[in-house]
Order: sequence, then structure tokens, then C-alpha cells
Amino acid sequence: MERKNKTLFIAFSSQKGGVGKSTFTAIVASIMHYRMGYNVAIFDCDYPQYSLSLMRERDMKAVMQNEAFKKLAHRQFLTINKKAYPVLQCRADEAIKQAGDFLASSTVPVDLIFFDLPGTVNTPGILNTMTRMHHIFSPITADRVVIESTLTFTDVLTNVLMKKDGTSIETISLFWNQVDGREKSPLYEFYGKVITDLGQQLMKTQISDSKRFRKESEAEAKTVFRSTLLPPDERLMKACHLDLFIDEFIRTLKL
Repeated sequence: MERKNKTLFIAFSSQKGGVGKSTFTAIVASIMHYRMGYNVAIFDCDYPQYSLSLMRERDMKAVMQNEAFKKLAHRQFLTINKKAYPVLQCRADEAIKQAGDFLASSTVPVDLIFFDLPGTVNTPGILNTMTRMHHIFSPITADRVVIESTLTFTDVLTNVLMKKDGTSIETISLFWNQVDGREKSPLYEFYGKVITDLGQQLMKTQISDSKRFRKESEAEAKTVFRSTLLPPDERLMKACHLDLFIDEFIRTLKL
């Protein structure tokens, strides 16, 4: 499991839709690239919808149509002197080879590559691709079906894929998303213990529920949250504990 180069392969992965894997891929990539100083790329492997590629197209239009976003993007470029990170389409079974080709041809060193993978283990080549990730993060919500499906999935990752010869997986981390602070669900405590008893890693940070996670950049908006071209507003990050999540994310990666 020793890493042979400094580029980390990362996936936000889940077997259930609607828990935030693509959204977190975009948001965390944007924070790491535009605010934290790392060079990032995304491989959008979620065929056929390619949601992150579509998000990039919408973000480009939003920046052109929204004067506040246009000023933010201009100021960002002048401050960090970096282009937007690439969002590249590929099939899951071709992702590792294409990532290798991308790294070989890149004119700048790439620190992190995020892979947005399909949400089903039946996708051709998906398990082999996942063995080449260095860090996997699985969002879960306080829903029994989501939790039990995710635990089955991460148990396979932990007890099968991580033990295969040649695997690159260093950590698999679950984290609570869409947490309603007004509601004290017993599921958090109960499944927190189940996760620990299963020997799986649960992140300390819980992400509060926010409609911002489900909204694209809007023409009349003045603040950014979910974008592939700009990092989220720091005040909005604090409101849902995303700032604490990034701190824990960086510690997990040992950056």
C-alpha cells in the first residue's frame, strides 16, 4: 500500500444516490484547489449522466451571467494565478489508465485527483478502480436503508479490497451528512457504535443539512457555495461545519 508518487487518488463513494457524493467531490476539490493551494483534477466517471461535467458547464454560464461571480473569478485568478481545475470524462474501467496518461502529460505537478464514480458495484471495472484509490470517503444519512447499504459496501471495501495484493487503499472514512441539528435522531448514536464495532472509521465532523448543497450557482446570487470554479463562501462553510470537515479531511490525507 506504499504510495509510489505524491499524487493522491480520492473518491467520495456510496451505493445510494442522493447522499452527496458528487456534490462533495466538487466542493472539496474547489476548496483544495482554489483556497488551500493544491493542484487538483476531477475524473467524472459517473456514466452516462456525467453530473460534474454538466456542473462545470452551468458554472461557466453562471460566472458569465452573474456580475458578482465574474468579479470573484477575476479576483481569484489575479490572487492565486491558477486556472480552473480540469473536469475530465471517462468510464470507470478506464479511469486509472486515463489518470496515468493525464499525469504523464500534465505541465504542473498534480497533488490530488478526485474520482466521481458510479453508485453501483455492478459497473464494469468499478471494484478494480476502487482498489487504486488512496482514500475513500462515504457520506451517510440518518436513514436505515442508506446506512445499511453503505455499511455493506464499506465492509466489502475494508475486508476484501483493502486486503487484496496491490491495493492502494489507505483509509476508508464514513461521515454523517444532511444532519438536522434540531432533530436528535437515535440512529446517530446507535449506528455510530455499530460502525465502530465493525472496525470502520467514522469521521468526527457531522455536516449539517443545508439546501445550499443541492443548489447550483444562481444568476442573482451574491455568494458561492456549490461550484467547480470558485470555493464556497467561508461563512457558509462554517454554518454547516464544512470548515471542520476540511480540517479533518486534510488530517486524514496527512497533507
